[in-house]
Amino acid sequence: MNTKNHYRLFKNTIFIMLCFATTISSVAQELDLKSFYKKVDSILIERPDKPAILDSVFHNVKFDTIKLSYLVHKSHQKDYLEGEWFALNSLGNCFRNISDYEQSIGLYKKAFATARQSGNLEMEVISLNMLGVVYRRMDAIRSALDYHKQALNLAENAPEITLGLKRSIAVSQNSMGNIYLALKQYDLALIQFYKSLAIEEALDNKLGLAINNHNIGYAKEKTGHYEEALEYYNKSLDYNYQIESEIGIVICFNSIGKVYIYQDKFTEANTIIKDALQRAIKENDQFYIAISYVNYGLSELKLNNLEFAKTQLNKGLEIAKEFNLKSSEIEAYKYLSEIYELSGQHDAALDTFRKHVILDESLTNERNIQYVNDLIIKYDTEKKTNQIKELASENEIVKLRLEKNKRTLLLSLLGAGLVFITLYVLYRQRQLKNEKKILTLEQDMLRNQMNPHFIFNSLNSIKLYIINNEKENAVYYLNKFSKLIRKILIASTEKEISLQDEIENMSLYMNIENIRFSNEIDYQEKIDESLNTSSIKVPSLILQPFLENAIWHGLSSKTQNKKIELVAKKTHDNHVSITITDNGIGRVASEKIKNEKKIKRHSVGLNITKARLENFSKTFKEDYSIDIIDLYNDDNEACGTQVVLNIPIK
Repeated sequence: MNTKNHYRLFKNTIFIMLCFATTISSVAQELDLKSFYKKVDSILIERPDKPAILDSVFHNVKFDTIKLSYLVHKSHQKDYLEGEWFALNSLGNCFRNISDYEQSIGLYKKAFATARQSGNLEMEVISLNMLGVVYRRMDAIRSALDYHKQALNLAENAPEITLGLKRSIAVSQNSMGNIYLALKQYDLALIQFYKSLAIEEALDNKLGLAINNHNIGYAKEKTGHYEEALEYYNKSLDYNYQIESEIGIVICFNSIGKVYIYQDKFTEANTIIKDALQRAIKENDQFYIAISYVNYGLSELKLNNLEFAKTQLNKGLEIAKEFNLKSSEIEAYKYLSEIYELSGQHDAALDTFRKHVILDESLTNERNIQYVNDLIIKYDTEKKTNQIKELASENEIVKLRLEKNKRTLLLSLLGAGLVFITLYVLYRQRQLKNEKKILTLEQDMLRNQMNPHFIFNSLNSIKLYIINNEKENAVYYLNKFSKLIRKILIASTEKEISLQDEIENMSLYMNIENIRFSNEIDYQEKIDESLNTSSIKVPSLILQPFLENAIWHGLSSKTQNKKIELVAKKTHDNHVSITITDNGIGRVASEKIKNEKKIKRHSVGLNITKARLENFSKTFKEDYSIDIIDLYNDDNEACGTQVVLNIPIK
């Protein structure tokens, strides 16, 4: 066979293979459509009303606008409102992800109307949350907050909070947290994120866990806690890898890259942000493409590649302008002004920075007054329309608008002022009540430490040294006693002292108390070397009541071999553990002796201590704990008491 025949045979073979491949593809598409049509017919017969069921059935077509449009049409024909809602809501997601927000809002509002018509509360809440998300992306902060609050109120006040409503509550709280982030209210944002995270953990929802961990990281980043921010970002990234969320990975890469820039790790930042940009372009989400270009430009700026950085920033700026992404536009102007400044183009730098400032102030102002404007539009639209129809001329219409707006603004300001004053008065009353409680506790604490019996007995013991002509002992213990009294008085003016000072104060206290026991008590302190006691804050004189109980209830009735041990160590990052152990007679025997006494001493030290610790722990995420353990030997005889005190630390 010659070469020409070989070539002809090769061409025929390729042609046959292409025809076969085309036929296979067409058959596959036809089979896929038949399968989809079959699913739609089946759903129209079964008519499920749970969003989770519809999501599981149509999971593979959630981003196929053609198939979703078919589902809208068929569901509408058969009056299947739940199916129509699902398709409209999914179409809204599709348009939102390509930053076509106007189309997305229209679809979400249709979905909400359909859900309300069907009386399906879960679907109503989801639609409201989706509307809030879109408005948040558009930086319409107050409108977004209104939708999420409406969703949250509906869900929390439902007769029965279903699994779907729990998920929606978590979404609402997360979204409200994001809104507080935009308003730079980071503490309020964290409260919402932690609430949402708790729900997502209970539901084991990895998407929700990814989102909330990222948002907590962002709040930590904005408050300068970069290491904590990276920890939360990496948790979020791990969850995104598990659920194979490309957009989630893009978000995490951008955030991690931004933290690297703050830490001067410019090369690492450049690498990870470049990867984020490539992934965002592949997903065709203009919102994150704009963010990635701006961050990529910033990383190149930090590497001193000014021209390349300017190119990336201009790309991000162009997308931000096209899709009205003001936050990205503001950042792009800021970094471009830095490039012009470094390039010696001072006029361009000034002009660009002026654009950054004007847009930033405009956005901030919009966020502050948007809520008032939305209320005017919401409640006065119908009334305005009727009045406009009755007016005869354009001048009268304009005049009415001006008067109406002026009056509405005045009333809004007056109402806002009254609300602010009321809230301030309530806040101040609560603050004064809390301060009074704290002051009462501190006074009770001081009275407890300055116990007349303790002072009298201590001075009496020192007097015996003087009578017995033991001058050195008398002077030594008198110095100790005066130093202790001075420290008690100083500590009573301070809410918190260092753990180091607290341990020193307790050592002084034990020295004085030991006089009355002829120095028979073997008191030892064991402090973990890795514990930085000077930097750890605790309530002042918090350990004294426990040592006093150990002496007078545990050791006072014992004749010999009296021991008390104080151990301080760090159990984990959020707590310091302080253990006080005595080898006394135990609580049971002590209580028996106490009941036999004619004059009973009522100790309130422990109750005061608990109240002070409760107040101290309010500023921490973790709470305190006190465990009192009765110790027994091998013969089941009482051999002491152990107090384990866990105090939260920063």
